[in-house]
Amino acid sequence: MRRMIAYPLATLGMVASSLAVAASPAMAHGYVSSPPSRQALCAAGTVTGCGAIQFEPQSVEAPKGSTECNGGGAAFTELNDESRNWPAATVGRSATFSWVLTARHRTATWEYFVDGASVAKFDDNNQIPAASVSHTVDLSRFSGKKTVLAVWNIGDTPMAFYNCVDVNIGGTGGGGSTPTTAPTTTAPTAAPTTAPTKAPTTAPTTTPPSTGAPTTAPTSGGGGQAWAPGVSYQAGDKVTYEGVTYECRQGHNSIRSWEPGIWTLALWLPL
Repeated sequence: MRRMIAYPLATLGMVASSLAVAASPAMAHGYVSSPPSRQALCAAGTVTGCGAIQFEPQSVEAPKGSTECNGGGAAFTELNDESRNWPAATVGRSATFSWVLTARHRTATWEYFVDGASVAKFDDNNQIPAASVSHTVDLSRFSGKKTVLAVWNIGDTPMAFYNCVDVNIGGTGGGGSTPTTAPTTTAPTAAPTTAPTKAPTTAPTTTPPSTGAPTTAPTSGGGGQAWAPGVSYQAGDKVTYEGVTYECRQGHNSIRSWEPGIWTLALWLPL
């Protein structure tokens, strides 16, 4: 009798395992969250009509050596489309690029390119990186609107992850900054008819339509607000989602499809 019961249980276990493997790739890997990469802009809804990349910005994986925003593969070709006039974040003569990783692969190097030229390389010696990684890159050789190709070269496979980040170096060259998070202040379209009674201490509840940011999301996480996309959460922030309270484990800009839950334990810890 025990043998007859064991086989169905083993079969169920194999099915569950297969489902877990099938579900995991969409949540794996990583992408540049700040300044927002093209896939981050798509995931936040700042740029629309991006196809599948809006649901999995962390999945732009292709063989090493490509100079294309999508890694040269057949998928995510929208990222190569220059006619979209991608919004550019204003930066100084240097910029800090922050990655959010949900699968911490052994890493060979991180590389950054502008106009096809290498501008920075960071060697990880095949070590496993932290869940969030930042690099400060000197961009003083350039000015105006440029596209930075950020590449994460995996140490134990022939693959790499690709991100294009559009920036305005020195704040010139057109195409102003469009962050994936709501701005902390907005300029009024007309002078108020009466003076405000006190200066606001929190971000406005609406943002200009051109940013694509949520209309009600706070600009930063805090003491247990409802989770929302387009918010800059810091480690230790608490949110609620579907009746459960979560604590942020690593700073990141939130996007749709990365809500707190079983597939985002690298970002959110249920309390």
